[in-house]
Amino acid sequence: MKLIAAQILSSPGEIEKNIAKHIDLIHLAARQGANLVLFPELSLTGYEPSLAEVLAVHPNDCRLDEFQVLSDQYGLLISVGAPTKGHQGTEISMITFQPGLERTTYSKQHLHCDELPFFTPGTQKLVLEHANLVLAPAICYESLQSSHAEQAAESGAQVYLASVAKSERGVASAYSHYPTIAKKLSMTVLMANCVGAADNFIAAGRSAIWNSDGEIVCSVDAFQEALLAYNLQTGETGIFSVT
Repeated sequence: MKLIAAQILSSPGEIEKNIAKHIDLIHLAARQGANLVLFPELSLTGYEPSLAEVLAVHPNDCRLDEFQVLSDQYGLLISVGAPTKGHQGTEISMITFQPGLERTTYSKQHLHCDELPFFTPGTQKLVLEHANLVLAPAICYESLQSSHAEQAAESGAQVYLASVAKSERGVASAYSHYPTIAKKLSMTVLMANCVGAADNFIAAGRSAIWNSDGEIVCSVDAFQEALLAYNLQTGETGIFSVT
């Protein structure tokens, strides 16, 4: 199974433009033989908490239908980030498309204190099954909480999908934490971060993949937009520029 993390620059608030960019990258990932493509936190809008309530989508928004078409066409699991309209307020969500299945939505359960004025936490745990693997979604801050990864492992997850929007400081924490949980819990960790301006910080990129022994097998720098690929069976890696 080939996993791909997409490190991208989203255009703040421009959902249609970002959807078009996602679609281009999904085609590129499919040409590289991907089975899964993971995008960063709030990738369809950019990480802009103050705009999230206005930009929030319903998970079944028809503008997202093309992702299902591509999932069916390529046999791909595709996970995109978006603010969604929850029962109690706006949630930070990962919307996932799988071949022949209804889309699923996982919402961030552990919010950073800076997010509390803008978002409400999700409550539903979720694991995904694709290509004979169990995968657990995790969104930024919560992916640095050991309890979240431990619950994912207890659910049988073999791959931890960390969709993030991290500053340089956050990336440093990730590079310390992810190899530890990967080795301790025998989970491959896939981190997809964004680049460029986001909210009141600069997203620091450095998206990476750690194998289940806690070894970093693929990473990219803090600036370029790129796809990072890792084949779980062969150990083969690759970085594909998207600019």
